Amino acid sequence: MSDIGPCPPSDDWGKRSPSLTDRRFLEGPRSRLAELGRVVRIGVEFVRGFRALHFLPPCVTVFGSARLREESPHYQQAVRIGGRLARAGFTVMTGGGPGIMEAANRGAREAGGLSIGCNIVLPHEQRPNPYIDQFVEFRYFFVRKVMLVKYSCAFVALPGGFGTMDEVFECATLIQTGKIHDFPLILVGTAFWQPLVEQFLEARMLREGTIDQDDIERLIITDDVDLAVDRIRTCAERRFGLRLRPQRPNPLLGEHAPKPRARA
Repeated sequence: MSDIGPCPPSDDWGKRSPSLTDRRFLEGPRSRLAELGRVVRIGVEFVRGFRALHFLPPCVTVFGSARLREESPHYQQAVRIGGRLARAGFTVMTGGGPGIMEAANRGAREAGGLSIGCNIVLPHEQRPNPYIDQFVEFRYFFVRKVMLVKYSCAFVALPGGFGTMDEVFECATLIQTGKIHDFPLILVGTAFWQPLVEQFLEARMLREGTIDQDDIERLIITDDVDLAVDRIRTCAERRFGLRLRPQRPNPLLGEHAPKPRARA
């Protein structure tokens, strides 16, 4: 059976409360047997993620707030970004929730592209958005973040909260340290992101010597959707070339390539 599938009923998906053992993972050491079991469960989750996402076409991950609604200009901009990415041949991947995630998935779906959601199981998780073609669900945040990075060739961040900031700075750290190379990190929404850069990154971190000017210059801040997507496409073609083509699934192993759902 495949580990990736169509979006299930919204009353069920993402609404399961994790057991208390998940919370205990970060509460210090347990018995040797318990820790071994944890390692096995984490390994299984990684395998599920690899298996589910291995055959995706080239992806761009879009980060952003789950709290912004359809009337927000940022939501509308995310719809345009999702559509433009899909028309450029990219799969759009998000956390699968509402707000900016929904908007990006919606834009991809309406443009006829493939729309992927990587959900995280939380006690009070949001409903999934209705624009997901395929999904995979994770219990551990760090496993989910690995998948969102591993299977993408660029990252787009729109305004968001702590989760978005966490994702942006993790990607920035991976780029800074050379763990990923020539992957665009694009911050869309100049009015939102520019104060972070000018008043904190430049005025504080750069001045204190904790980062370099090159670290700031790697960030692309823009309101121009076409510019953002053109930069992503140029970098993807230069960095990966034909390797962007996904591998072919083996039906004997129960593998299949995700496909966009037909629009009504």
